[in-house]
Amino acid sequence: MKIGLVGYQSSGKSSVFELLTGNKPDPSKAHQGQVGMAVLPDPRFDGLVKHFNPKKISPAKIELFDTPGLSRDHGESNNQRISVVREANALVHVIGAYAGGDPVADARTFEEDLVLADLQVLQNRIERLETSVKKNRPDRESSQDELLLIKPIEEMLQSGKLLRTATFTDEQEKITKSFSLLTRKPQLILLNTADPSVDSAVVEKLKAAGYPVVAAPLGLELEVQALDESERAAFAADFGLKEPSRERVLRAIFEATEQITFFTSDEKEVRAWLLRRGLSALDAAGTIHTDLARGFIRAEIMAVDDLLRLGSEREVKAANLYHTVGKDHVMRDGDEIVIRFNV
Repeated sequence: MKIGLVGYQSSGKSSVFELLTGNKPDPSKAHQGQVGMAVLPDPRFDGLVKHFNPKKISPAKIELFDTPGLSRDHGESNNQRISVVREANALVHVIGAYAGGDPVADARTFEEDLVLADLQVLQNRIERLETSVKKNRPDRESSQDELLLIKPIEEMLQSGKLLRTATFTDEQEKITKSFSLLTRKPQLILLNTADPSVDSAVVEKLKAAGYPVVAAPLGLELEVQALDESERAAFAADFGLKEPSRERVLRAIFEATEQITFFTSDEKEVRAWLLRRGLSALDAAGTIHTDLARGFIRAEIMAVDDLLRLGSEREVKAANLYHTVGKDHVMRDGDEIVIRFNV
């Protein structure tokens, strides 16, 4: 899962990237973006590590892509900057909520930029398809079918409808997958505030517009982190900083992208895996290794919370909380899984 940190210049986006990943922004990558990994905090994972004391640990990680900041003058360079965002599976729109700024207007303008970028992709495709139909080429019938599928999507964008809230048919999902439509991607708004105070009216307006929102003074927290350890507590107290926001922000990103965490664990390795909510045991097997999905026989599942609460697999089984399931079983957040397979 690659998360794109997006936004306008001077939003504090690169500071967010540094705080979440620990990687300093590289000026040489300002025009193509920079990638870093952020470990997703999870007390269940920590509990499994303590329980098994494994030789290897592999926590869940989110790949963050610090994309080039967009220009507010809507110059031609924005088209190139937006194009690299298509690599991301979901977007975190960083908005600088500082004095004199208007986060609601920023969110609206940014969405308009994404709509225009998607319209350009669709209209270019429509133009090629219409040319194919007019020239009566061998693929004329398939071109007509594709036109019927994507024209309604173009109309949605022209009417201002957000594609992430639209219902696509299976055929539309398949035909537009390669387009990586920006307005189809899940989006979280991250308000990068100047201090710990948050304008609740702004947050409510953004939520009313359909955005999940999280607010935090991440630039200020980065300054605190850069201080000598002996100075941090006093500086944080002066500015009213209490608990660091890093874990809260990462959790908000995780939830906005509709992911769950499942686990594989023993004395050799404890590992956390990410999976999209609603997917099956077979999908979980394929996430671990394609051979497990190809030779899937069954899965044995228990909740990590039950294992940690009762103390052993034996006790989980004695409480009838250990289940054997088939490939269609819908995975739940916090499942611990063993795949039985044969290839």
